[in-house]
Amino acid sequence: MKDKLIVGVDLGGTKIDAVLSDSCGNIKKRELKETRAGEGPNAVIKRIVDAIKAVSSNYKLAAVGIGAAGIIDVKTGLITFSPNLPGWRNIKLKDILERELGVKTFVDNDATVAALAEHIFGIAVGCDHVVYVSVGTGIGGGIIMNGQIYRGICGSAGEIGHMIIDINGPLCGCGNKGCWEALASGTALEREATAKIAEGVKTSIPKYAKESGNKITAKGIYLAAQDGDRLAKELIEQLGYYLGVGLANLVNIFNPQLVVIGGGVSRMGDMLLNPARKTVRERAFELSAKAARVEISSLGYDAGPLGAVALALSELSR
Repeated sequence: MKDKLIVGVDLGGTKIDAVLSDSCGNIKKRELKETRAGEGPNAVIKRIVDAIKAVSSNYKLAAVGIGAAGIIDVKTGLITFSPNLPGWRNIKLKDILERELGVKTFVDNDATVAALAEHIFGIAVGCDHVVYVSVGTGIGGGIIMNGQIYRGICGSAGEIGHMIIDINGPLCGCGNKGCWEALASGTALEREATAKIAEGVKTSIPKYAKESGNKITAKGIYLAAQDGDRLAKELIEQLGYYLGVGLANLVNIFNPQLVVIGGGVSRMGDMLLNPARKTVRERAFELSAKAARVEISSLGYDAGPLGAVALALSELSR
């Protein structure tokens, strides 16, 4: 497999991140494009094809892998629904790309392939029982059981952001109340900060919103906390607590060796993870909690495109 060249594509709501990689996860070329999801599936697919061609010209590809947010039929490469891509319902992405490129193509959920990336190339190498949690605008997940991706009966396993933590909690984007995503994501952090500011709580958080058009962001809250802002620190500690409650559930259910935290909010590091780890120790069964390390992703933003590479490699090796 060492001579195989793969293009991995992380298809997100805002960007298309395509990389050319060898089978060891060494990135040789990269192409970033805006998704411009509002223009519809055909326009986005054309940009995906253009990005793949840009990184693979003059190279012979073994396969293409795609990781995309949403519910995906892995066997057929059909994107049945993607919340970040308007109009994407029952899009035959695998068939379209294979026809356009003449290369074997594999499609799966973005958080699922990120879990695979950590297992093959990242911090989870050598671990056969892993839960990957992506904490960003929402919460996504991927599960490795006995060294293999666990997809469930119809490929939609890993929607961990939508387990119910509080039946009377805030409304989630999925329509339910009190989902983990509604309590422990970057969006949840921003919502709580905005509410506190509206109540008149003294804080420097608005000062950090100028770079983002005066919008309160998770990054701005983190920067305020780093500078000692009391409210910002309290909100991140609360976020870590809710993150830990969900992790305790996952630890009890899956009994993993390792829980990997990725996504943009993971860049808060120990400020977020220390209260989360404390909550896992307090709320999960002692034996399971002691067995499970909770660590930050070692691949960072590369987990997405390298996950798509890992997907293609694993499918080729079957």
